[in-house]
Amino acid sequence: MAGKFEVYEDKAGKFRFRLKASNGQIVASGEAYETRAAAKKGCESVQKAAQGAPIEETT
Repeated sequence: MAGKFEVYEDKAGKFRFRLKASNGQIVASGEAYETRAAAKKGCESVQKAAQGAPIEETT
């Protein structure tokens, strides 16, 4: 099973997303958004940006 994005409402009434690996571990999370739709767009932005993104090491 592949990882998945979850969109949820936080305690402050804002919407957030988290990316979970196939083992259920949270590997990334997003900022607070005013609407569920905006949080979903945040997920889509991460999907597009991460596709083929290089890994760079910094010191």
